[in-house]
Amino acid sequence: MSLLHIERKEDFITEVLNVGKPAMVDFWAPWCGPCKMLGPIVEAMAGEIDYAVIAKVDVDVVSELATEYGVQNIPTIIFFKEGKEVQRLVGVRSKNEMMVILDSLK
Repeated sequence: MSLLHIERKEDFITEVLNVGKPAMVDFWAPWCGPCKMLGPIVEAMAGEIDYAVIAKVDVDVVSELATEYGVQNIPTIIFFKEGKEVQRLVGVRSKNEMMVILDSLK
């Protein structure tokens, strides 16, 4: 599956929350150093995983989503199952750590 770049709240609702699959969403910004380190990991995961949605939300472009989900630090990774937040990680994390969480949501 490919990486989704969410640019509107409506797309987030239809492509992440209502799609019927677990989801991992990376809240990031292009000026954020740690986000640049995490980005390639998230992109690689999107290419390997077909049982979950992997998406990125630029907090400067869709700030309303960052506010709605209380994202205060970036990068923040939020995991969703059945449209509800089930777990959150803040800061750069390993691919393995994120994979373990996604696998638990199958």
